[in-house]
Amino acid sequence: MEMLIVEGGRPLAGELTVSGSKNSSLPIVIATMLSAQKSVLRNIPDLADTRFLLSLLNSLGVGTSVGAPNEICFDGEKITSGLAHYDVVRKMRASVLVLAPLLARLGHAKVSLPGGCAIGTRPVDIHLEGLKQLGAQLEVKEGYIHAFLPKGSFIGAEFELPLPSVGATENLIMAAVLAQGTTVLSRAAKEPEVVELCEALNAAGAQISGYKTGVITIRGVSSISGLNHTIRPDRIEAGTFIALAAATKSALRLKDVFVPDLSSVMERFSHAGVKFLHSSSASKNSLVDLDIIPPSRLRATDIETSPHPGFPTDVQAQFMAAMALAEGVSTIYERVFENRMMHVPELMRMGAHIEVHNGVARVFGQPKLSRAQVMATDIRASASLVIAALCAEGRSEIRRVYHLDRGYEALEKKLQAIGANIKRCSQEDF
Repeated sequence: MEMLIVEGGRPLAGELTVSGSKNSSLPIVIATMLSAQKSVLRNIPDLADTRFLLSLLNSLGVGTSVGAPNEICFDGEKITSGLAHYDVVRKMRASVLVLAPLLARLGHAKVSLPGGCAIGTRPVDIHLEGLKQLGAQLEVKEGYIHAFLPKGSFIGAEFELPLPSVGATENLIMAAVLAQGTTVLSRAAKEPEVVELCEALNAAGAQISGYKTGVITIRGVSSISGLNHTIRPDRIEAGTFIALAAATKSALRLKDVFVPDLSSVMERFSHAGVKFLHSSSASKNSLVDLDIIPPSRLRATDIETSPHPGFPTDVQAQFMAAMALAEGVSTIYERVFENRMMHVPELMRMGAHIEVHNGVARVFGQPKLSRAQVMATDIRASASLVIAALCAEGRSEIRRVYHLDRGYEALEKKLQAIGANIKRCSQEDF
């Protein structure tokens, strides 16, 4: 098993390029299954999760080939299998999104219940109830979802989600694209990744509207063309780099970011004393270079995670690592996942003073952190520990970094390029 060795306390400076969005790539890759024509997706990050997903699509009969760097061509002309096996699906929760495209193309599917990070209860009940409303018959047994369409296709319907689940919204959108009639999804997720999925599908001939409002209308079409789309920069990776710059007191530049996706993160870090500069001539929808200018010491700042446009739960751990060094006491309310405080004991091993009660953390800022051996528990917890280790004087060891590889492309290389002393090695070597 591999781990990261970090020698902290070094000054960092330079530019970081933000990779394509993992959370956008996964559903859009799966959406290529809706078309019998060839699709081309660009700026797909090279991650463990994207590699898992490509393996799953290959097992279903989708042909894939690599073009330019981070560009993949998909051939979904012949879907040869409706079985998404446990051995692949268990590695990544987003795999359950193949359920709707398989049903739309084949009329039947057998999909394993998903795996992924253990950060809280994320049931697929909303996916299944919504698909039933659109005409699917479903049964869960022996760890698999067994599904078929008695009428041969999905039928448009109205469905109100009990909560704005991103995954369920994406699955139901893909089900409705090729349905007979019109589907209206109320209380739908409005995350940028949902918006990007809809835009990619619309460019291929789908008829989706209202995807920024929480009430999405999908008018079913008989077919769509192949997707031709460039994945937007990863807002969570960008948020991680903002937290890194703030915590290490490093002036950094992020290349090619989409500022509107970062509004809640930038607002909270601005409150903590961080300044941001980007091209004033850039239009609202274009990519810009973002300069991050941290203060000599951060001010304690509260956050409460919530669905978009609120503060993203996927940046909560990284924000906490930065607040561990802020002046004053910060309160962090985790409202999305009940188990997303598992990084707290590891940060405390590095000298952070944090108290947690019922999903609410009080972070008492300390002047410095100390080196330690720590263990990652999920993707974003891994990033928070890297940030803390880069702030601490001396050598820290971060174990279970396979979590990190699921969500961050070439992170060590990016950090090395801005002056970080960080390297990967085998635990057996120590």
